[in-house]
Amino acid sequence: DGLAFCALIHRHRPDLLDFHALDKRDARGNMALAFEVAERHLGIAQLLDVEDVVDAAKPDERSVMTYVAQYFHAFSSLSKAETAGRRLGKFSDVMQSVYDMQHDYEARVGRLIAAVQAQQGEWRRTHFEAVYASARGLSDAFNKYKVTTKRTWTDEKIELDTLLGNIQTKRVTYNLAPFVPKPGFTPHDLEAAWTELAASEVRHRKAINQYIRESRDILQRNYGAEANAIRAVLSGISAELAALSGELSVQLATVDGLISRAKPVEASLRRLAELERQCTAANIDEHDYTVYSVEDLDYDSAMVTKALQKKARFIENQSAVRNMTNLTPAQLEEFEATFRYFDRDGSNVLNDVEFRAALDSLGHLFSDDEFASLYDQLSCGSEYITFEVYIRFMVELTEDQTTPEQLLQSFRVIAGEKEYVTEGDLRMSELSSPSIAYLVKAMPKSEISADGFDYLAYLRGVFQR
Repeated sequence: DGLAFCALIHRHRPDLLDFHALDKRDARGNMALAFEVAERHLGIAQLLDVEDVVDAAKPDERSVMTYVAQYFHAFSSLSKAETAGRRLGKFSDVMQSVYDMQHDYEARVGRLIAAVQAQQGEWRRTHFEAVYASARGLSDAFNKYKVTTKRTWTDEKIELDTLLGNIQTKRVTYNLAPFVPKPGFTPHDLEAAWTELAASEVRHRKAINQYIRESRDILQRNYGAEANAIRAVLSGISAELAALSGELSVQLATVDGLISRAKPVEASLRRLAELERQCTAANIDEHDYTVYSVEDLDYDSAMVTKALQKKARFIENQSAVRNMTNLTPAQLEEFEATFRYFDRDGSNVLNDVEFRAALDSLGHLFSDDEFASLYDQLSCGSEYITFEVYIRFMVELTEDQTTPEQLLQSFRVIAGEKEYVTEGDLRMSELSSPSIAYLVKAMPKSEISADGFDYLAYLRGVFQR
């Protein structure tokens, strides 16, 4: 039925004939197809006719064997070609694989060496500054390089060593000559670049550390210079304040000048605080060029400023009381001490509560309405009264409470130490005309002078209880 010949062809050349698509009942068609395909595509001469096989009760054995032998020879030749092709194909695949590995090795070695050399060039071009923040930034960048880029390169180098070993092993397996990379891409070239990278890392790290040390020293020097300059200014102001002398107006002008000199210290302290922040960031705990901290100088500055303000107020107060000749020094001292005591905030003014407490402590008591009216008059509607207003009020208040002894002494001065006083004596004083008229009318006549008045008798009558 031709199926055997079709099966042989299908087994060796399935591209020529599909056995499974044949009609098993079409013996003539199958036989004719096998003969035709064998002759056309396999070069097997058709030694038999379809009828010699299909129609014969017993086909000629020799003829069939001869024809089948041609199939053996055809397929045997085809098998050798296939074997040779497979062998050559396998060799080509191996060589292509080896080539790809070798090409990959050289390309990766080239990229790694180029990256290493570029990094060294970047380090050589680095501009170093003796500024801690800059030096610290370079140090941080180098530390990051070591845990990122350098580790990536290290992994790549190890993989390249492994790849080269695999290439050589594969070439030995197939009896090939050892692989020799092109110049510039050899293991020696890679190792030389790697060694130079290590040396560059040491140089770069050393340079960074040097600039960190220098920048830290510059920070300390700047801090020390600023701190010592502030201390010198404060010391100079304190010394001049302690040496004040001369007229009050001159002293006050000098103190005002010292206050002006002290104002820039605040800006200097801010600069010093910024320098201290930078020193802290640079892990500088102790300073080699000064003993003064920001806290020390801030406190000293506040004390000097306070002393200047107190001195200025003191001079102003002294100027206010210098012409108060009607009071004794003890009285003025008492008034000043009372004012300073109740001026708790050192503002050189008293509010209503402080002023009333001062009056109470001096024995001058007022009702709420009286005090409210008095305070409104003295403060002129503001929330406080100044020292000058206070001291003038106290003088007036004290003069209004003149004692008999003070009046007697005043009469004696006007009378020229006589035991009587004349109307002419009264007019020579600074008494007003109404006051003179009142005294002439109120005082009894003197027994020892016709035109005199007995002021002693007058005073005894006025203060007699």
